[in-house]
Amino acid sequence: MNMLNMKPATQRCIAMLVTSISQPLKNLGLLSILGFVTFTMHQASAKDAANLDQLLNQLAQGKITQSAQNQQREAEFVAKKSEQNSLLAQAENERKTAITLSTSLEQNYQDNEVKLANQTELLNKRLGELKELFGVLQQVAGDTKSKFQTSVISAQIPGREAFLDEFAQSMGSSTKLASIEEIERVWFELQREMTESGKVVKFNREVVLANGEKVAADVVRVGNFNLVSRGKYLEYIFETGSVAELIRQPTSRHLASAATLSAANGEQVSFSLDPTGGSILSLLVQAPSTQERIDQGGTVGYIILAIGAVGLLIALERFVTLFLIGTKVKRQQKTDEAKRDNPLGKVMLVQQNNPDADVDTLELKLAEAILAELPKLTSKLTLIKIISVVAPLIGLLGTVTGMINTFQAITLFGTGDPKLMAGGISQALVTTVLGLVVAIPMVFLFTWLNTRSRNIISVLQQQSAGIMAERSEKEA
Repeated sequence: MNMLNMKPATQRCIAMLVTSISQPLKNLGLLSILGFVTFTMHQASAKDAANLDQLLNQLAQGKITQSAQNQQREAEFVAKKSEQNSLLAQAENERKTAITLSTSLEQNYQDNEVKLANQTELLNKRLGELKELFGVLQQVAGDTKSKFQTSVISAQIPGREAFLDEFAQSMGSSTKLASIEEIERVWFELQREMTESGKVVKFNREVVLANGEKVAADVVRVGNFNLVSRGKYLEYIFETGSVAELIRQPTSRHLASAATLSAANGEQVSFSLDPTGGSILSLLVQAPSTQERIDQGGTVGYIILAIGAVGLLIALERFVTLFLIGTKVKRQQKTDEAKRDNPLGKVMLVQQNNPDADVDTLELKLAEAILAELPKLTSKLTLIKIISVVAPLIGLLGTVTGMINTFQAITLFGTGDPKLMAGGISQALVTTVLGLVVAIPMVFLFTWLNTRSRNIISVLQQQSAGIMAERSEKEA
């Protein structure tokens, strides 16, 4: 018999019957076990017994008690034997009834399957070309829903996607025809999207600031392109239905136009528009800043910048020094009184300190005075020139290092993920740029400072030649 097809009451009766039959067998086993246990226990007790007769009496009493219990159990089993047979017959009748009911239900299920297939076929025949209408409506509703999810108009008019989602699912199941009201609702939403895309509207809603704070603010919507508030660009997050400030704003020129638009009261203003509906502005978050670009250059990039900073400080010191010396030389040219605070005055003092020297001696002394002033005028200029040459070479070193890292990444991970190669390529390009950024200004600074130095030296040489010519005329 299959116990699964019987009622719980029948199963309990059969279980009781099996238990009653197996009970004597269990009792026999229990007798053996109890005899063994009793024997073992009496062995332990025999150690404390006064003699063997006491132990024998204890064993006899235990056997008599166990025999009486067994006889009582056998009598109970015989008394319930007729009742167990009756329960077994009742369980068999219930099983037959359950099998008959199961067969009937299975037949009904098969008949219903056939009827359902026939009704479905009949429905498809009656629908005919209307099934294509279901597909078109489902596609239009799905496309419109996707467009509304990313449209900034939803920041002002929320909840339009729920109807379209339900309508698309209804058309996908093809269980009923679309009503005129539903089709007109889809048409209305499409027309409203097109109408609102040509408007510039100001409305009030909650805005999430860059620091995470939520405030109520006036938001200006420019068609279905951009949202601005308080001079900053916003983004519409359709997953949460919230409006938040961009983490990284565009340049000040574009922010100025956003501020002008936020403060406008109906007049025409210029505005920097993102025609992609915010995609370009969202990419600004991923675009690295100047500091991040410099960080991509790594250690080599920082070395180049350090060298450039040293060169810039040297150039600044040289500019100040040459400017002061040049100013003093120009003042000295306007007077015959020699001063020791400038190179030209020191050259003129040579003439005054040697009034009786011949031309050759005076020439040597003037040359000595000019040579003494040259280090002050030309010192550190060579270092600037060296920096202008070394900076691009270090940048080239960074380029080679970056390409080595790129090829190593390709060897280890392949070319499947371009991001793995981006670090090495960025280092290669950034170090080259930094090297050129340092070298080009250093070249111009060296040329300019060297020219100023040579101009001062030229003035000293001209003055020296004039002094010698004047002394030669006197001797003649």
